Amino acid sequence: MFSSPRTTPGSGRRQQSRLAGRKSLSGTPTGLLFSSSRRTSLAARSTPTGAQSHTTAESLNFDVQTFGSSLPVKVMEALTMADADDQISVKVSESGWAWMVCGERLIIWKICQTAVAKLSVCKELQLPSSEFSYTADLVAITSPGPLVMATVQSISVLAVASEGTARLWPSLAHEGNYTETDIDLGELCNFVVAVRGGSFILSSFKSHLLRVSVDSCGKLQHRALQQGQGMLSGIGRRVSSLFGMLSPPANDTLHSVLWEGETGCLYTLTSSSLSKWEVDESSEHQVLRWDASRALTESIADAIWGSESNYEEMKEGANVTYLDMKLSQVGLVVLAAAWHNSDTPSLAYFCLVTLQDTGASISDHFTVEVTKYNPPFQSEEVLQATRLALPRSSGSAAFLYNEELVFACSTGTGRGRLPEEKIAFNSPGDGVYGGGCCANLPVFFTRNSGLVAVVARESASILPETMEDSLCSSLAAAPEVSAMETPSRVEPVAQEDKTKLLKAAFLQFCRNDLVGAQTVTDELFPPDGEGEEEAELDSLVTRMDLDLVDDYPASDPRWAESVPDESAGFPLTSLIILHQLEDKMKAHGCFMDFLLQVGLLDRLSQTTVRSSPMATRLLLCEHAEKLQAAMVLKNHHAKHGELVNHAITAALQKNNAIMNPSLTPADVFFREVSQISSVFECLLEEEERNLKENPVDSAHWAEMVLTVSTIIKDMLQAAGQYRETKASMYRASENAASEPEYIPWTASGGVGGVRTIISCQHELILRSVYPHADSELRSTLCEQLVALLDIYLGGYVAQLTSLQQQRPPGAQQDRYNSLEMEYSQRRSELLAPLLELGQYQWVAALAEKYCDFDILVQMCEQTDNQSRLQHYMTKFADQNFADFLFRWYMEKGKRGKLLSQPVAQHQQLAGFLQAHQHLSWLHHIHVHDYQSAHRTLYAQANMETRYFVKKKTLLALSKLTALASDMPDDALKKQVDDIVEQERFLLHQETLPRQLLEEKQQNPDTMPLLSAHNLIQLYICDDNRRANEYDFKKALDLLEYIDEEDAVDIDLLKCEIFGQALRKDDWSSADGNDDPLEAAKDSIFVKILLKLTQEGVPLQTYLPDVKDLLELDELAALKSKPYFEFVLRANYEHYLQAQI
Repeated sequence: MFSSPRTTPGSGRRQQSRLAGRKSLSGTPTGLLFSSSRRTSLAARSTPTGAQSHTTAESLNFDVQTFGSSLPVKVMEALTMADADDQISVKVSESGWAWMVCGERLIIWKICQTAVAKLSVCKELQLPSSEFSYTADLVAITSPGPLVMATVQSISVLAVASEGTARLWPSLAHEGNYTETDIDLGELCNFVVAVRGGSFILSSFKSHLLRVSVDSCGKLQHRALQQGQGMLSGIGRRVSSLFGMLSPPANDTLHSVLWEGETGCLYTLTSSSLSKWEVDESSEHQVLRWDASRALTESIADAIWGSESNYEEMKEGANVTYLDMKLSQVGLVVLAAAWHNSDTPSLAYFCLVTLQDTGASISDHFTVEVTKYNPPFQSEEVLQATRLALPRSSGSAAFLYNEELVFACSTGTGRGRLPEEKIAFNSPGDGVYGGGCCANLPVFFTRNSGLVAVVARESASILPETMEDSLCSSLAAAPEVSAMETPSRVEPVAQEDKTKLLKAAFLQFCRNDLVGAQTVTDELFPPDGEGEEEAELDSLVTRMDLDLVDDYPASDPRWAESVPDESAGFPLTSLIILHQLEDKMKAHGCFMDFLLQVGLLDRLSQTTVRSSPMATRLLLCEHAEKLQAAMVLKNHHAKHGELVNHAITAALQKNNAIMNPSLTPADVFFREVSQISSVFECLLEEEERNLKENPVDSAHWAEMVLTVSTIIKDMLQAAGQYRETKASMYRASENAASEPEYIPWTASGGVGGVRTIISCQHELILRSVYPHADSELRSTLCEQLVALLDIYLGGYVAQLTSLQQQRPPGAQQDRYNSLEMEYSQRRSELLAPLLELGQYQWVAALAEKYCDFDILVQMCEQTDNQSRLQHYMTKFADQNFADFLFRWYMEKGKRGKLLSQPVAQHQQLAGFLQAHQHLSWLHHIHVHDYQSAHRTLYAQANMETRYFVKKKTLLALSKLTALASDMPDDALKKQVDDIVEQERFLLHQETLPRQLLEEKQQNPDTMPLLSAHNLIQLYICDDNRRANEYDFKKALDLLEYIDEEDAVDIDLLKCEIFGQALRKDDWSSADGNDDPLEAAKDSIFVKILLKLTQEGVPLQTYLPDVKDLLELDELAALKSKPYFEFVLRANYEHYLQAQI
């Protein structure tokens, strides 16, 4: 904050008491949340990620953390599908509801503040057509009761186009049921707010206000807001000005409308005045109209330029515009911006003015806080893009925001103040779409990260006062430590002494003696230390932090006998267990800061935990996580004392803890924080005992299950949240050595391990409780179970991530593969029962987060939700969800669904089917690509060597697709001719005699594809008892299909064919007196010769030599008959001469 832009910074806060000032300049009307000129193209937009925490690189004092669960699918889809020119804006309500306007789409959802989305409400509504861009300011929601607890059925929504077209949805549960009317505001509408009685206030840029309500017929009715009613009604302007009830000037511009539901007051802020109405169910009356311009302009100018020597001249040229207005615990806070055209450079100074509303008037005493946010002045329209977020319970904290940044500052009204800092969101593709306050946090909707909250980092630079004294007393027996008295490296230092020296260095650090602390630690652990010393460092640091979290509250007199005499820990002086735990957490934070500042943190390596190596930094984080879990358990101890007492007593007995009669089990158990997880198994035992002892129909039968699940869930979630939010504190340096696999304590297995506990609870709920529960109880059980499963699966993800980060890459690939297989199997085993029970929304929440594609596909198939499948293909495109779906269809035999994908997936399907060509041709036909279908079928047919029927079918389909394609005529003729030739060959197999096939036990539909040689042997074999000239002619025809690679002597085979033909006739009936031609005319051999002659085959060259025939072994019996040779030679001679 500046007292003057040209002087050294001073206090920018001034208490004002000014009643006069110069007239305010009228502001530029801008109904837009952000200037459209500063929008990026669609290419720069990205869908919010599922990251859990984000720390802005430029931020020193704030963390930017993901707020709530992942965004609803509809919101993600709208962002992904939005056009470049679509105006997008978001509003976050304190009630936990948020809405986004994207083009003419309105999406309303309930923000879920858990890691896993509940059965969250998300509805999409279609806005009326408009020539102007919609913003979230033109939408409001209301319900008869508090919105925080409202059901979707009870919520009404009003959206108004800039031109005045109003559309009301009486119930958000019914998107298609709405009423619509045109409202004439005189100018463009810029704000819609919900007030009492289920009604709404509409405003225009020129401050015309209308109240809209629904009549008994469900139609929208509107009337002008009652102005100046009550005791001042009817009096003239001159008199009303005495009471601060001035009529608005003609050029007045409305900048903000604020509804305060608790008091029933409506505030409006224009360029000239601030007005207030008291609103009840059906009427309203104006309480005041305060001249803001007169009162504030000079005060703001004074706060900025008051120290200038020529201030009296400068203030005449000062320009002030109002941007936003919010209500704080102290009063109304107005966000204003001021600039002076004569400044070089001309800067815009953003100010926060806190006003006191006394009821009927605004107090003359107000505070002007000039922030350090002073960008170059561009235009008033650009200034109007900045808004104010003001968390109610955050003291004086305030947050300015526009599309490019969030600026944290203070209103200047409290004792403490936040450090002022700019948090930029202007990296490529990022930006802020809108914001508000929720859960007492400033929440913003960013392009890259969705909903995020800006949270001030907690300072942990000094020990709690009680621990400071205790630490001193624990070191009282040790000699005074200084740099001069620290043992040198050559002198051996006992382990106990090293521990005390390290604690002494820690104490020096806590007393802001960083140099002294650094000197001690450098002597103890020199920067060039050897491996042994480094291992000793890990052991000492681990032991010291463990002593801290497990320390004895020595100043509690009840503990006096239990504190070990040799204990040199950090005795706690608080008598209250919860305060003891909080002090331990603060001390742990100090210890981590100490390790960082003296350079020991980056030197930590690894230690052994639960029989496995773990990075020492992560073990320190585990200690803090258990402290968080212990605090949660202690809070539950106050609510469920009997249950928790039984559990911790059982845990102490299992650990053989020695009980002091003066101490309670809680005192003993919560002292040793490192063993806090031992309570889980005992909680489950109490739960099982309760279920056995109580009948199913008792009122409190399942209450124990709900309570135990809640305790375990809350403890583990608190630990996980700490791990995520404080990750930067425990992150390894960039040049750190590769670390071992990270197995969080929340993912430990074995007896009493968290994974075992969650698995048992999963089984118990689904086996013993869920079947007997009513619908309401089932919903609650599933909600708790899903939260536990989220923790269970998140542990696996942490393990896998740590293995992925091994160096060199793939160093533990086998371990990674086996763990990933185990993870996939357990994930399916845990989610499948929920899927069988029809808990689709819970299943979807986990399966989407942990990418269980098999479960997602099964869910969509069971619900026949093809649109959701298409959404997943888009959402998980980079993880090849489409390929997984296609393979799933293949494995399940659902080829019809595989080939009926929408047009958007055709390219991906075609790529997938390249490896499945037996199906790809069907896809080609589906998209009318007949030429590709022909090529695939033709290739498949040529590769088919096993099945005759399949090859025949493929050739036929290939020919059909070729004829249907737009292939050139020459190429088409060539392809068809080749197919016809192959079909002619197959015809020889197709026409094999049925008697022969039966003899050979061959089924025509399943028989293998036979070669030409095999077909010849079948046609001429003895089993073909009915063979005739046609069979032998086919055998001869098949000779042309025998390739050289077959290594078959074709001439010899031809002799064999003719020899078998001669054997088919009975030559014994002929004698020497018969005419040889007449005797052989009916023989198969002669009939073959006649067929060859008819076909024009040159017998002279085609027929084998008669000598070769007679030498065949098969004709040995016939050669013994002289007349046979005579007849054979005579017929040879006759038919050969006949062709000459």
